[in-house]
Amino acid sequence: MQDLNDMVLFAEVAEHGGFAAAGRALGVPKSRLSRRVADLEVRLGVQLLQRSTRSLSLTPAGTIYLRHCAAMRDAAQAAAEAVAQIQTEPRGTVRISCPVTLAHSSVGPLLPTFLKRFPLVRIDMWVLNRPVDPIEEGVDIALRVRAVIEDSATLAARRFGESRTLLVASPELLRRHPAPRTVDDLTQLDTLAMGSSDGTTSWQLFGPDGAAHRHDHAPRYVADDLLSLRFAVLQGIGASILPDYMCRNDLKAGRLVEVLPGWRPAASITHAMYPPRRALVPAVRQLIEFLAENLNADEPHDFVI
Repeated sequence: MQDLNDMVLFAEVAEHGGFAAAGRALGVPKSRLSRRVADLEVRLGVQLLQRSTRSLSLTPAGTIYLRHCAAMRDAAQAAAEAVAQIQTEPRGTVRISCPVTLAHSSVGPLLPTFLKRFPLVRIDMWVLNRPVDPIEEGVDIALRVRAVIEDSATLAARRFGESRTLLVASPELLRRHPAPRTVDDLTQLDTLAMGSSDGTTSWQLFGPDGAAHRHDHAPRYVADDLLSLRFAVLQGIGASILPDYMCRNDLKAGRLVEVLPGWRPAASITHAMYPPRRALVPAVRQLIEFLAENLNADEPHDFVI
């Protein structure tokens, strides 16, 4: 009988386009993969891969064999997930990625409640300000807050709600620089931003009657952490765009003011991206549903990842 593990290894090598990429994805040394596939070719009595110093390609026999290997692997995974669906209680580890401010403001406080509700579930959360590819990095749920939801052929999406952002500054800054009366006056203000390219960045603002304005600027201070930017805005270093929940109390207390009321960035969508099959696993499915129930437009949200 064929070694089914070698069939899976061959499919991974073929689909990743090489031994090194497959080794990284599987956590298996490149040399071991090469040896196992070579042994498989000997047992089959046929060459599956055409090797060269720069590339790897399938032979005609390899193309046919790959279809059967991939089908076998996918059927095995589907069988395991079907069994997982009939578990009466969610269990196992759920891997989730989350932007920093979203974790601090909403997801972090919510997850202990979820874990109390499902005591057999473990959560491994990556808190970081960079996009995460669920398939490439082995994450079950990638939380994102973006202007649009990605149209993906390999990932499903679940929308949770929208977050609003404001352009704000301190009264101290506006004493040094007169408050802008039009969007063109924004060039008079120092700015702070989450990121820049070659020292510059841009804000897209929307105003009355559908008007739009792009403000290109060179921020004095760049940080990939919203809390750090808020501290600098309060100290009068510059104006910046912040989530409304983060500056609501400062606005009420007069520590911050909204710049150009009526002009705001577009709302962002808080959502999850995940491999559809992972949502069949009870623990993953329950966490998605839990977040959908508790992350809504009235909750504080991040807006960058």
